[in-house]
Amino acid sequence: MNLDTLRHSCSHVMAQAVKELWPQVKLAIGPAIEDGFYYDFDKPEPFTDADLLAIEKAMQKIITQNEIFLRQEISKQDALALFKKNHEDYKVELVAKLPDQAISIYRTGDNFLDLCRGPHIQSTGQIKAFKLLSVAGAYWHGIETNPMLQRIYGTCFESQQELDEHLKNLEEAKFRDHRKLGPALGLFDIYHEEAGAGFVFYHPKGALLRMIIEDYEKKEHLKRGYYLVTTPHLMDAGLWKKSGHYDYYKENMYFTSEEGKEVVVKPMNCPGHILIYQSKTRSYKDLPIRLFELGTVYRKEKAGVLHGLLRVRGFTQDDAHIFCLPQQLEAEIKGVIDFVFETMKVFGFDSVGIELSTRPEKSIGTDEDWQKATAALEQALKEKGLAYEVNQGDGAFYGPKIDIKLKDALKRTWQCATIQCDFALPKRFNLSYIDAEGKEQQPIMLHRVLLGSLERFIGALIENYKGKLPLWLSPKQIVIIPIKESVLAYAQKVKAECEDKGLRVNIDNRNETLNKKIREAELENIPYCFIVGEREAQNNTVSIREKGSKDKYADPLEYVFFIQELVKDIKQHK
Repeated sequence: MNLDTLRHSCSHVMAQAVKELWPQVKLAIGPAIEDGFYYDFDKPEPFTDADLLAIEKAMQKIITQNEIFLRQEISKQDALALFKKNHEDYKVELVAKLPDQAISIYRTGDNFLDLCRGPHIQSTGQIKAFKLLSVAGAYWHGIETNPMLQRIYGTCFESQQELDEHLKNLEEAKFRDHRKLGPALGLFDIYHEEAGAGFVFYHPKGALLRMIIEDYEKKEHLKRGYYLVTTPHLMDAGLWKKSGHYDYYKENMYFTSEEGKEVVVKPMNCPGHILIYQSKTRSYKDLPIRLFELGTVYRKEKAGVLHGLLRVRGFTQDDAHIFCLPQQLEAEIKGVIDFVFETMKVFGFDSVGIELSTRPEKSIGTDEDWQKATAALEQALKEKGLAYEVNQGDGAFYGPKIDIKLKDALKRTWQCATIQCDFALPKRFNLSYIDAEGKEQQPIMLHRVLLGSLERFIGALIENYKGKLPLWLSPKQIVIIPIKESVLAYAQKVKAECEDKGLRVNIDNRNETLNKKIREAELENIPYCFIVGEREAQNNTVSIREKGSKDKYADPLEYVFFIQELVKDIKQHK
């Protein structure tokens, strides 16, 4: 059974139950989504927890009655008349925007009907395990000037065991929420009224974590023949009109003015990289040219969709653009795929899902170019032997794309890497190279990110590891705790030895008890405590406590050997 179909059918049953309990409620939309479904309702009074239980009870009754999902096709005029008669204003609006052709509706029970393309399962009795989860506000069509509706979220699985496991993971996810762990661990905060919503402030430990990730990425890109570049944050609006972003992305862009000219705060890095490519004549011998930038971009997201580090208004992408010959295209796509998988493994993510997204309704470029671009991406996936799903109509406006979504410890998916194949922008900007015969030809352009937004990736890291980052990523790797003031000089000697080996270490010399210092180091998720007293100073050792262990190692260890082992462990992960 298709899980999306099952969940959409469960959403339909939920709407039926709501209408039975509150006949005056108006229905909006109710799609299946990742891990569940939702339905939007126009109801003056808010849904309560008690209401959700009542809806679940009514749903269970509908399921027990095993009602058939009956599909009917009626004319657009009849559909409009039907939904007007039922005072379903939102359905009327939806029908009015549909082409003048047969409209499909689904009926269940004696009285319930809904506008729907389908498909649905055969009957309500096929729903075996479901749960309503929460209620949230949602503007109709996501537009803030439209009515605020109430969105009920739920989930549905083929078996009770799968549902129970999912609910257990949801409960566990509450303890992994990066919006709580990040500030608690002193990594970042994001809620400054004076600065506006959606902008991240990295505190010292968070900035250090980010630097570790950025340094790793720079090193790995240089190893693979990429050139590091930097482009301006403000560029003339004319550039964005030429690229197409002005027409296709304007509602998400920030604007200002300079000397009477309209200026854009960059939402993307690609036009800047195109200008760098254009700065000199290129030969076929120069290609492929791979330009990489840790580029900070700004996008005007609606307040209602902002979510911790996952959806912000200012973020940094590990963005690269590859300009290549047609005969190099497939190899470059495969190279990026390999780079993605190697990078994910380094950060501890072994499981991924892959989607191939095709041409959207609003797009630029010829049908022939879109076919070539899509075929190149698809061929690379097939030759790599990678399973993928086709996501119809979700490509970028300039080209199709491969999305590689990592899966975390709770099997949740996180959008990170993407590879976009673009014939359109090289044409718009008249990009060229000189071929072997001295003629101008057009290169093909690949847009790609590995981690995607660094902010979102850091959020994923925090939740995957529950804030307990692996040693190589920990902003603080070791805290040295001197028991007495008299051994402070020895503690500083140990610190210098650690720092000489590249370890990140500090001394906790506060006037607090040993137990409190250890407890606070545990709460900070610092991997190791080095405890030094008179005995350790005399014997040139330290007593080591690893995070999560109740007792110190039985005997003090010779710390020089131990830090060498730590350095060796870190190098294995880098």
